[in-house]
Amino acid sequence: MTVDGIEDVESFRRRARNWISTNLEPRSNRPQARLGIVQNEDDDLAAIARERDIQRQLFEAGLAGVCVSPEYGGQGLTRAHQQALNEELCGYEYPSRIQVPTFSPCASVLLEFGTDAQKRAHLPAILRGEELWMQLLSEPSGGSDVAAALTTAVRDGDEWVLNGSKIWTTGAWWSDWGLCLARTNWDVPKHRGLTVFILPLHQPGIEIHRIEMLNGDKEFCQEFLTDVRVPDSDRIGEVDEGWTVGVRWMFHERMLYNSPLVTRPPDSGQGGGVMRPVAQVARDSGLSEDRLVRDLVGEARMLEIVESRLLERISAGIRSGTMSDQSSAIGRLFHGVAAARTRTISCEVAGSAGAAWTNDDGEAAGAGIEFVMRQASCIGGGTTEMARNVISERVLGMPRERTPDRDTPFRDVPRSASAGSRRDN
Repeated sequence: MTVDGIEDVESFRRRARNWISTNLEPRSNRPQARLGIVQNEDDDLAAIARERDIQRQLFEAGLAGVCVSPEYGGQGLTRAHQQALNEELCGYEYPSRIQVPTFSPCASVLLEFGTDAQKRAHLPAILRGEELWMQLLSEPSGGSDVAAALTTAVRDGDEWVLNGSKIWTTGAWWSDWGLCLARTNWDVPKHRGLTVFILPLHQPGIEIHRIEMLNGDKEFCQEFLTDVRVPDSDRIGEVDEGWTVGVRWMFHERMLYNSPLVTRPPDSGQGGGVMRPVAQVARDSGLSEDRLVRDLVGEARMLEIVESRLLERISAGIRSGTMSDQSSAIGRLFHGVAAARTRTISCEVAGSAGAAWTNDDGEAAGAGIEFVMRQASCIGGGTTEMARNVISERVLGMPRERTPDRDTPFRDVPRSASAGSRRDN
């Protein structure tokens, strides 16, 4: 059934439900799948290949790019349609690693600032799972201050020559394209001399090194760019106006899984696996009748409900114009803090299985690894410290943090060559 030529939400939901139950497998509930850990590189590449295939199938079924315009390969439907698809995917496999940052923020930035030719070249390929994108933002010396980028782009005729290094790039080794912030003018203050480019990640001049994390995961990467040539037609936005793009880039990043471009069932956890249900952890650890454990289970459930309602409220406020788009930082902050707390609770509720476990420990198995990695939710996608700054200065209107280099030409700003704090992309 259609309304004004647009498929109504319930009809879309039924179509999605029938297709999903026929074509997709139940999502793996293995601890490793929950934690985003794979055994080896071959397993990782196989998982990515499967997700590309699922994305292609979704595209062919008319279930990809729900909120993207049909001229760029999407369905031209509404956020309500996307929400219906997300809900129907509960319990099923879906292309989790393709969603962030390929769809948000990369596709979002392309849609907002890309030329028509750039959108036609890349958005349909993204929707078909043929192009996976990563964001090249953080640098070894810049930490969370992405405006302090040292990676340089120098004009050479109709091309730009890029040199420098980016770091904490999620999944760059298995991705295809990158969205890169580079410095194009050193004689103006740091926010005014930046430009954004798009470039293939696997080409001469780009070395990608994988970084091993505490849990054994090697998803994060560092990239070294040496004389990488980028045609001017692959520039996003105006020369030296990259911060204009960057501000919206970081807005889309903070929207994260709340973006209307992202497909993500509500029962997903970080890394796209199944969220560890704290009540089941308590049951499998044999502590579900413990009064203190029951309090912790209630706290975890409260955090889950509050985050869901908070994100709905912020999204509605931004769409209606009653809230600043900078309010997305509120959701970013709450998500980071709540996820870290929930992983701590899960480990406590797991009892002795939080430290050592076997396959017989059910949901309690692996809770200790999630506890070790709990702070990742406060770092990846921009730190919660940066979110607090945005909230205080741009949402609450408090005095801005002192920035002595704001009006200083960037080449005159004192800086250290040592690596600073990190910011996952």
